[in-house]
Amino acid sequence: MKRSASILRMPALHTGQRERGLTLIELLLFIVVVGIALSAMLKVFVTATLASADPMIRRQQLAIAESVLREVELMPFTWCEPNDPNATTAANAAGCTQAEAMGPTGAESRTGLAPFDNVNDYNGFSMVGISDITGTAVAGLSGYAASVAVEVANLDTVAGGEALKITVTVVGPGDTLVKLANPLRLQGWRTRYAPNAVD
Repeated sequence: MKRSASILRMPALHTGQRERGLTLIELLLFIVVVGIALSAMLKVFVTATLASADPMIRRQQLAIAESVLREVELMPFTWCEPNDPNATTAANAAGCTQAEAMGPTGAESRTGLAPFDNVNDYNGFSMVGISDITGTAVAGLSGYAASVAVEVANLDTVAGGEALKITVTVVGPGDTLVKLANPLRLQGWRTRYAPNAVD
Protein backbone atom coordinates (compact mmCIF):
# COMPACT_ATOMS: atom_id res chain seq x y z
CA MET A 1 0.00 0.00 0.00
CA LYS A 2 1.47 3.33 -1.14
CA ARG A 3 1.00 6.48 0.75
CA SER A 4 0.53 9.71 -0.99
CA ALA A 5 3.73 11.69 -1.13
CA SER A 6 1.85 14.92 -0.40
CA ILE A 7 0.84 13.71 3.04
CA LEU A 8 4.35 12.95 4.16
CA ARG A 9 6.02 15.90 2.58
CA MET A 10 6.65 18.93 4.79
CA PRO A 11 5.83 22.27 3.26
CA ALA A 12 8.93 23.91 2.00
CA LEU A 13 9.91 27.28 3.32
CA HIS A 14 10.24 29.79 0.63
CA THR A 15 13.48 31.61 0.62
CA GLY A 16 13.08 35.12 2.06
CA GLN A 17 10.13 34.03 4.25
CA ARG A 18 10.86 33.66 7.95
CA GLU A 19 8.84 32.48 10.92
CA ARG A 20 7.00 35.25 12.77
CA GLY A 21 7.45 35.87 16.52
CA LEU A 22 7.90 38.80 18.87
CA THR A 23 10.65 41.22 18.26
CA LEU A 24 12.63 42.66 21.12
CA ILE A 25 10.86 46.03 20.74
CA GLU A 26 7.42 44.41 20.82
CA LEU A 27 8.36 42.43 23.92
CA LEU A 28 9.66 45.55 25.72
CA LEU A 29 6.53 47.48 24.77
CA PHE A 30 4.36 44.66 26.15
CA ILE A 31 6.32 44.65 29.44
CA VAL A 32 5.96 48.45 29.79
CA VAL A 33 2.17 48.35 29.18
CA VAL A 34 1.64 45.47 31.61
CA GLY A 35 3.87 47.22 34.18
CA ILE A 36 1.79 50.42 33.97
CA ALA A 37 -1.46 48.47 34.32
CA LEU A 38 -0.16 46.50 37.31
CA SER A 39 1.11 49.63 39.06
CA ALA A 40 -2.32 51.29 38.61
CA MET A 41 -4.04 48.21 40.06
CA LEU A 42 -1.56 48.09 42.93
CA LYS A 43 -2.28 51.73 43.71
CA VAL A 44 -6.01 50.94 43.92
CA PHE A 45 -5.32 48.03 46.29
CA VAL A 46 -3.08 50.17 48.51
CA THR A 47 -5.72 52.92 48.68
CA ALA A 48 -8.41 50.38 49.56
CA THR A 49 -6.21 48.85 52.24
CA LEU A 50 -5.41 52.21 53.82
CA ALA A 51 -9.10 53.17 53.80
CA SER A 52 -10.14 49.87 55.38
CA ALA A 53 -9.31 51.30 58.84
CA ASP A 54 -11.88 54.09 58.37
CA PRO A 55 -14.95 51.88 58.94
CA MET A 56 -13.50 50.83 62.30
CA ILE A 57 -13.00 54.48 63.29
CA ARG A 58 -16.52 55.33 62.07
CA ARG A 59 -18.04 52.46 64.06
CA GLN A 60 -16.17 53.61 67.16
CA GLN A 61 -17.42 57.18 66.63
CA LEU A 62 -20.98 55.86 66.35
CA ALA A 63 -20.63 53.78 69.54
CA ILE A 64 -19.32 56.82 71.45
CA ALA A 65 -22.08 59.08 70.10
CA GLU A 66 -24.80 56.55 70.98
CA SER A 67 -23.40 56.15 74.49
CA VAL A 68 -23.22 59.89 75.17
CA LEU A 69 -26.65 60.51 73.63
CA ARG A 70 -28.19 57.78 75.79
CA GLU A 71 -26.54 59.28 78.88
CA VAL A 72 -28.03 62.72 78.13
CA GLU A 73 -31.49 61.37 77.24
CA LEU A 74 -31.71 59.49 80.55
CA MET A 75 -31.38 62.72 82.57
CA PRO A 76 -34.48 64.42 84.02
CA PHE A 77 -36.16 67.16 81.96
CA THR A 78 -37.85 69.49 84.46
CA TRP A 79 -38.85 73.15 84.61
CA CYS A 80 -37.01 73.49 87.91
CA GLU A 81 -33.63 72.38 89.15
CA PRO A 82 -34.23 68.77 90.29
CA ASN A 83 -33.38 69.67 93.92
CA ASP A 84 -35.98 72.51 93.90
CA PRO A 85 -38.88 71.70 96.29
CA ASN A 86 -41.34 72.48 93.45
CA ALA A 87 -39.55 70.31 90.88
CA THR A 88 -42.29 67.65 90.72
CA THR A 89 -45.27 69.99 90.79
CA ALA A 90 -44.28 73.07 88.74
CA ALA A 91 -46.18 73.32 85.45
CA ASN A 92 -43.84 75.99 84.09
CA ALA A 93 -40.68 77.92 85.01
CA ALA A 94 -42.71 80.47 87.01
CA GLY A 95 -43.63 77.74 89.51
CA CYS A 96 -39.97 77.14 90.42
CA THR A 97 -37.88 78.59 93.20
CA GLN A 98 -34.84 77.93 90.99
CA ALA A 99 -35.71 77.49 87.30
CA GLU A 100 -33.64 75.18 85.13
CA ALA A 101 -31.42 77.08 82.69
CA MET A 102 -29.67 75.94 79.53
CA GLY A 103 -26.14 74.77 80.40
CA PRO A 104 -24.65 73.74 83.75
CA THR A 105 -25.86 75.55 86.85
CA GLY A 106 -23.18 76.75 89.26
CA ALA A 107 -20.35 74.26 89.72
CA GLU A 108 -22.14 71.35 88.00
CA SER A 109 -20.01 69.08 85.83
CA ARG A 110 -20.37 65.66 84.32
CA THR A 111 -18.11 63.93 86.85
CA GLY A 112 -17.62 66.44 89.70
CA LEU A 113 -19.04 66.67 93.21
CA ALA A 114 -22.08 68.45 91.75
CA PRO A 115 -22.92 66.23 88.76
CA PHE A 116 -25.22 67.19 85.89
CA ASP A 117 -28.80 66.54 86.99
CA ASN A 118 -30.82 67.69 83.95
CA VAL A 119 -30.72 67.32 80.16
CA ASN A 120 -30.09 71.07 79.83
CA ASP A 121 -26.85 70.81 81.83
CA TYR A 122 -25.12 69.02 78.95
CA ASN A 123 -25.44 71.98 76.59
CA GLY A 124 -21.89 73.03 75.65
CA PHE A 125 -20.28 69.95 77.23
CA SER A 126 -17.20 68.57 75.46
CA MET A 127 -14.44 66.10 76.21
CA VAL A 128 -11.18 65.28 74.48
CA GLY A 129 -10.37 61.66 75.19
CA ILE A 130 -13.47 59.66 76.08
CA SER A 131 -14.22 58.97 79.73
CA ASP A 132 -17.09 57.20 81.43
CA ILE A 133 -19.60 58.82 83.79
CA THR A 134 -17.18 58.44 86.71
CA GLY A 135 -14.44 60.34 84.85
CA THR A 136 -12.32 57.25 84.21
CA ALA A 137 -10.64 57.36 80.79
CA VAL A 138 -11.78 54.58 78.45
CA ALA A 139 -8.75 52.67 77.17
CA GLY A 140 -8.05 53.14 73.47
CA LEU A 141 -10.30 56.18 73.06
CA SER A 142 -7.85 58.96 73.90
CA GLY A 143 -7.75 60.04 70.23
CA TYR A 144 -11.49 60.73 70.08
CA ALA A 145 -13.39 63.85 71.14
CA ALA A 146 -17.09 64.46 71.77
CA SER A 147 -19.29 67.51 72.26
CA VAL A 148 -22.98 68.00 73.09
CA ALA A 149 -25.41 70.73 72.05
CA VAL A 150 -28.92 70.94 73.53
CA GLU A 151 -31.53 73.31 72.14
CA VAL A 152 -35.26 73.90 72.43
CA ALA A 153 -37.04 72.38 69.45
CA ASN A 154 -40.52 71.94 68.03
CA LEU A 155 -41.26 68.28 67.49
CA ASP A 156 -44.40 67.45 65.50
CA THR A 157 -47.30 68.17 67.86
CA VAL A 158 -45.12 68.85 70.91
CA ALA A 159 -45.22 72.55 71.74
CA GLY A 160 -42.06 74.66 71.88
CA GLY A 161 -40.32 74.40 75.24
CA GLU A 162 -41.64 70.89 75.74
CA ALA A 163 -38.99 69.22 73.55
CA LEU A 164 -35.22 69.45 73.34
CA LYS A 165 -33.02 68.46 70.41
CA ILE A 166 -29.74 66.87 71.52
CA THR A 167 -26.84 66.79 69.06
CA VAL A 168 -23.74 64.76 69.88
CA THR A 169 -20.69 65.33 67.67
CA VAL A 170 -17.78 62.88 67.75
CA VAL A 171 -14.50 63.18 65.86
CA GLY A 172 -11.89 60.50 65.46
CA PRO A 173 -8.12 60.34 65.83
CA GLY A 174 -6.14 63.04 64.06
CA ASP A 175 -9.06 65.46 64.12
CA THR A 176 -10.22 68.05 66.63
CA LEU A 177 -13.53 69.66 67.55
CA VAL A 178 -12.19 72.89 66.04
CA LYS A 179 -11.31 71.31 62.67
CA LEU A 180 -14.27 69.05 61.94
CA ALA A 181 -13.02 67.29 58.81
CA ASN A 182 -14.96 64.05 59.31
CA PRO A 183 -17.32 64.38 62.28
CA LEU A 184 -20.12 62.04 63.14
CA ARG A 185 -23.27 63.78 64.37
CA LEU A 186 -26.05 61.94 66.11
CA GLN A 187 -29.30 63.63 67.13
CA GLY A 188 -32.00 62.69 69.57
CA TRP A 189 -34.99 64.38 71.17
CA ARG A 190 -36.13 64.53 74.77
CA THR A 191 -39.69 65.56 75.59
CA ARG A 192 -41.51 66.46 78.74
CA TYR A 193 -44.02 63.60 78.81
CA ALA A 194 -45.91 64.68 81.92
CA PRO A 195 -46.63 68.17 83.20
CA ASN A 196 -43.12 67.98 84.60
CA ALA A 197 -41.22 64.73 84.11
CA VAL A 198 -38.43 63.99 86.57
CA ASP A 199 -37.62 60.54 85.09
